[in-house]
Formats: sequence, C-alpha cells, structure tokens
Amino acid sequence: MTETGRFTDLGAYAFTRLRSLLDGQAPGGDPLSMSIGEPHHPFPDFVAEIIAREIEGFGRYPPNDGTPELLAAIIGWLVRRYGVAMAPDNVLTLNGTREGLFAAGLALSPVRKNGAQAAILMPNPFYQPYLAAARAAGAEPVFLPATAATGFLPDPGAIPEETLARTTLFYVCSPANPQGAVADADWWRAVITLAERHDFRIIADECYAEIWRDAPPPGALQVAAAMGADPERVLAFHSLSKRSNLPGLRSGFVAGGRAGIAAMRQLRAYGGAPLPLPLQAVAARVWADEAHVVENRALYHAKYALADEVFGDVPGYVAPQGGFFLWLPVEDSEAATLKLWRETGVRVLPGAYLGREVDGLNPGAGHIRVAMVAPMQDVQRGLRLVAACLYG
Repeated sequence: MTETGRFTDLGAYAFTRLRSLLDGQAPGGDPLSMSIGEPHHPFPDFVAEIIAREIEGFGRYPPNDGTPELLAAIIGWLVRRYGVAMAPDNVLTLNGTREGLFAAGLALSPVRKNGAQAAILMPNPFYQPYLAAARAAGAEPVFLPATAATGFLPDPGAIPEETLARTTLFYVCSPANPQGAVADADWWRAVITLAERHDFRIIADECYAEIWRDAPPPGALQVAAAMGADPERVLAFHSLSKRSNLPGLRSGFVAGGRAGIAAMRQLRAYGGAPLPLPLQAVAARVWADEAHVVENRALYHAKYALADEVFGDVPGYVAPQGGFFLWLPVEDSEAATLKLWRETGVRVLPGAYLGREVDGLNPGAGHIRVAMVAPMQDVQRGLRLVAACLYG
C-alpha cells in the first residue's frame, strides 16, 4: 500500500525509537528507567477517597467542557498563581494537555496566511506533538534553535520577517522540555510583541510551571495581561501530571481568549474525550490544594542539588531552572544512550530524538535527556552511574 497523508515524515515517536535502539541489548546492571517524564512522587492521599465517593459518575456521560466545579477550581488557581482573572468561557478542560496541544493546530491555524503556506513555529529540540500539530494543520513547521547559545529558548529577534508574516502559531515550553530553561518576563514580552505585530497566537506549554528551583516562572497569560495585549494572543496549557504527580489522571486545561477557546471547544465537541465525572471531581480538589505541591517541589529541590553535586564539574553542564529533566552534554546522544544501557542498565533518551536536523545540524544530538522522577535513592544511584560511565 502506498504511504499517504500529512504525517509520513514524522518518523517513529521518540520512545519507539528508543526501544528500537535498546531492545535486544542486555542491560549492564539492574535496569533503571530515567528516560520518560512519569513522576513517581506520591500524589495527594485524598484522591482515592474522592473517586470512591463519586464512583457512580462513571455511569454518566461527562460534560465535554468541564464541570462547573472543575472550571471554578481552575479559575481560582489561575488567580492565585498568576493574578489573572478568567471566566468559564476562557477555559477548556482537557484529557491531558497533549490532546490540547495537538488540537490547537487543527482548531486555530489556517492552511494559508498572507497568500503563503502558514508557518507554525516551535523550538528545536521540542515536544514532538508540536510537529504533528503543524502537519495536521497543513502548515510548515519552522524549527527555531534552542541551544546554549540562545539560552535554550528560541531567539525572538532572529526570526525572519518573511516567516513572521505567515506565522499562525508559536509553540513555546517554559520551563523547557528538555532543557529546563525558564522564559522570563522580558522574553515573554518580546514574543507577545511579535504576536501583536504579526497577528499570531502563542501556544504556551506551561506543564512544568510548578516545578522550579529559585522562583515561580512567570506565565504567558500573566505577562500578556500586564502588557494589555489582545487576550487572543496567548493560550496557556497546564496539567496535573507534573504538578501533582497524577499522569494517569489525564487532567489538564487550556486558558486564553474566548475566540480561541471557542474554536477549540467546537473541535473537541466532535473529536475530544471528556474526563470522567469522578476524575473531574478529583481534579477540582487537586487544583484547589497547594500543600502537596510545596512538598513535591521540595523533593525536586533535593534532586537539583544532587545533580549539581554530581555534574557540576562536567564541561557544558547547565543546571536546570525548572522541570525535572537534565540535559547533559555528550559527543553522540545515541552512542551515549547505548553505552549507558549496556554498561550500567540506566535508560535515558537520546537528545537527537527530540530535535530535527536543520542545515545539517540536529541541536539535540549532543545531549541526553535524563528524567529525575524516580524515588530519591534511585535517582542518586542513576545519576552517579551516568557520571561514572560517561564522564568518569
């Protein structure tokens, strides 16, 4: 059968590629997965109680846009965290933010703009659904270098005017996956100014916003509101997966201008999968609770300190300012990943699998991504094995 469709150039997903690289290779020690960002910290102890109390809700169709209680909890959190007031029409609940990040391309990007093929911007390296969203929308994905030279965020001033003229969406992740860089208010202002000038939307992936080292990262909605920008300029995406260690709950949301949210709601009415009612009840309670978030962040602070201790003398090591990944320099990411697995049993992700080659260079090829999500004793063992194997 002839291969057809818009996704033929996506290639295998990162973790499919990782399995192909390592499957059939014997681990050199007790296997330890540090490749995927699945938090293993405890989630709030009231979760099971709420599910049990609301169990009958599995027998009813849930509202696609979110229950009033869940929307109210999200709105309350946005006010507390960012000082941004939202109405229910400004918020859409999601079955995990990956769903929404992908759907944003379909719902919000035209195929053409200003007489040319639409362009969707994204950092390079990047979270892979951004690329799939661009392809689904019929737009050209434009990969912007996010390297040490640019502070691991795209340089807004380096985007050509002809590209900006046909840009419809700009995907941004802060704290960045995989590098842990945080966009400050000045960076957000620069990007929002470009969006105002060239009439595009910013898709702000802020799923790691509650895991930070020194200070809470500013939010795109927060900066846009302070600027008095058009509310349609920014859509911000958040999740309970990282903040609350509930990746299996599949609870996230997007907040932004009413027109953008309405377009996403319309698409989701046809193809979305709403969160079951008991899980919406859990999510409402979790968004309203901050004590477990503070405890969770303290666990990551200890891991940041450990990473600095283990890798502080490694040339090119940059301490992450947020999130739970280390972006460690290596000569060849696939070779380093294979060496680690064969010699230690530690499983990491080649940075090349998170980037795309542009002008002969893949900016992820010289790094591995290491997830610090396991219990502390496992992270300690894993980081020391990585250091001894690759930098000893």
